[in-house]
Amino acid sequence: MFVPTVDKNKCEGCGECVEVCPVEVLELEDEKAVVVNEEECLGCESCIEVCEQEAITVEET
Repeated sequence: MFVPTVDKNKCEGCGECVEVCPVEVLELEDEKAVVVNEEECLGCESCIEVCEQEAITVEET
């Protein structure tokens, strides 16, 4: 299982992570990315790769 986390202090709300996620784990709320379907995370780290602010981490549990 993978656990994605978004640092709201770093997130600028560009939405690239939301667009690139193949299983819709992230959504934009109040101009920030938030994790809404954590259990669907594949651990592909596509969101990490597109985040220029380094606001996303994915940990394996």
